[in-house]
Amino acid sequence: MDSKSIRVNNLVKKYKKADKNSVDGISFDVEQGSFVAFLGPNGAGKTTTISILTTSLNQTSGDVIINGFDLLTQEKEIRKEIGIIFQEPSLDKELTCEENIRVHAGIYGIYNFRPFYKLMPKAYKENVEELAKLVDLSAVLHKPVKTLSGGMKRKLEVIRSLVHNPKILFLDEPTTGLDPISRRNIWEYLNLIRNQKGTTIFLTTHYLDEAEGCDKVIIINKGKILLEGTPKKIKHRLTNDFLVLESKDKLKLENELTNKGIKYKKLESGGLEIDVKNAGEGQEIVKNLKTPLSEFKMVQPTLEEAYIGLLDRENKKDAAI
Repeated sequence: MDSKSIRVNNLVKKYKKADKNSVDGISFDVEQGSFVAFLGPNGAGKTTTISILTTSLNQTSGDVIINGFDLLTQEKEIRKEIGIIFQEPSLDKELTCEENIRVHAGIYGIYNFRPFYKLMPKAYKENVEELAKLVDLSAVLHKPVKTLSGGMKRKLEVIRSLVHNPKILFLDEPTTGLDPISRRNIWEYLNLIRNQKGTTIFLTTHYLDEAEGCDKVIIINKGKILLEGTPKKIKHRLTNDFLVLESKDKLKLENELTNKGIKYKKLESGGLEIDVKNAGEGQEIVKNLKTPLSEFKMVQPTLEEAYIGLLDRENKKDAAI
């Protein structure tokens, strides 16, 4: 069995009358059961790529294999393998939560649609009730969608996307517009589902903290992949850890660092920031200082800081051309 949930090779998408490719020859693989974040600024090609992978948009050229099925010839089979949570909610507000799920299940052909919940097969009821319990929606399962909060609607979309037991879940900005608590709750449920069912998750998001715990990050800009790797490797490649020192005798500390040839930057807080390669180097600096310190700490930049730094460098390159 292929260990890759997604295989993309030299994928190109060019819209009619466009001067440049929206997606420009990208290639990447996604391991089964992994969590991958697909990141990039607006207009980078993220939505175009995810639209192609989910069969809603045709590619211009290139090869895409989803869970062993060829995108060009096996779209129907692929749709049964994937679940999708779109950036914009796509629920019918006049229907109940369960009715939205039932219609979706009928479209996928998993269960024959029946006009009333009580007429649906036992397997469907058990599946829906299990998922509703998992995301804490049991109490509102038979209430109209229009009565739900934004966070509850997102939970409902999670259930709807999982009712046919997809092997791959595509999340296109799944928590946009949600408050921090609802965002956290959604991710708790998604991680629980992933751990229980071994579902592959392919995420696009502007909240980069959501990508910190992923297995792989793929960064795209202007239709091309700039960088890919684990969050740790990307941060290591694009940023440095840094040491922050505080002393009551700041002048003495500055003079000692200068005499030792250690470069530092003054912070607005009054502390001194020193770039280091790793925690070991930071500890060595602290150990050899004679000036008494009131505080010191090692800081590792976030994925968001690494990502912004990469895009800034790319923009400066473009400006220099």
